[in-house]
Amino acid sequence: MRISIRFKWTALISIVILLAYIFVGILAMRTVQHVASVNEIHSFTTKLIAGGVVVFIIGVVLSYFAVTLVLNDLKKINKTIDDLNKKPDSDSRIKLRKRNDEIYDMTVNINKTLDRMQAYTNQQKEFVEDVSHELRTPVAVLEGHLSMLQRWGKDDPQVLNDSINSSLQELKRMQSLIQEMLDLTRVEQIDSAYLEQTTEVKPLFIQVYNDFKMLHSDFVINFDDDIREGSKVKIYRNHLEQVLVILLDNAFKYSADRKEINFAASTNSALLEVVVQDYGLGIAKNDLKRIFNRFYRVDKARSRKRGGNGLGLSIAKRLIEIYHGSLEVESVVGSGTVFKIELPLVQEKTDENDDEKEASKKSEI
Repeated sequence: MRISIRFKWTALISIVILLAYIFVGILAMRTVQHVASVNEIHSFTTKLIAGGVVVFIIGVVLSYFAVTLVLNDLKKINKTIDDLNKKPDSDSRIKLRKRNDEIYDMTVNINKTLDRMQAYTNQQKEFVEDVSHELRTPVAVLEGHLSMLQRWGKDDPQVLNDSINSSLQELKRMQSLIQEMLDLTRVEQIDSAYLEQTTEVKPLFIQVYNDFKMLHSDFVINFDDDIREGSKVKIYRNHLEQVLVILLDNAFKYSADRKEINFAASTNSALLEVVVQDYGLGIAKNDLKRIFNRFYRVDKARSRKRGGNGLGLSIAKRLIEIYHGSLEVESVVGSGTVFKIELPLVQEKTDENDDEKEASKKSEI
């Protein structure tokens, strides 16, 4: 048999009030018995019993309304959860009047959790839709070539060779797409141990510069190194390298006739600042806001020819944000694009200690 929580708590609170009244009444009776006559004691006892009945009734009414107020809030919470169970993609949220108590704090936390869950659900839904859309083209190309070969193309050596080459090209694109999707998934699930890693900046930037200089010997790469020796940033080394590779790779891919790249890095007292600039095709203003979206490409046909899947910049921005940095872009169509990274430097305690020691020495002198 199910008993309402309203009845349980109303009964409990009322009984507690009644027991407290009885306890006080017993103490009062003991006091009165020593100083009053029999008639006075009888009169006092009658009044005490009548008062107990009144106190009990008032206690029941007040506790009932108090419990009802709390239960009304819980009913709103329960109704919202029922709505979400019936329609998981609903944007229903718990609506309570703002006040300073535990139930309101709980509803705020529940609403925040629901927001995160909905954002995650929407993200997964968009991800599946984007992947399906991106895989549709290479699969259709493969199906077309294989169907043609099955019908008549296999008898023509030239057609057979062209179809095989095109199919291999699409397979490589699918392989690249799958790898980038895995990278994006790993970015969203970075192990907390990586978040505590630090990386010395200067050696990594020199390595990346030398790697790209070797890979693109036909380009002029202007490397402006203004990094203070020993500077470190709180980011896993491979993640910072991945971001630099993505930005530089894009710069080389989308450069036009002017084969020149500017790669600059500098440190101040608090930040590492990185600039990657190309003099290529540029990006229109309408596209700038969306280039960090997954699978977004300014010119899909042109990006496909250059091997782009539209995931690199999304991965780069997410990685930088996870480590509390920023990644911004500026561009002019026909003039080129500039990507700017800012990451907080690790503040070395030894520097502060050295400053204190020097100050103490000066004061002694």
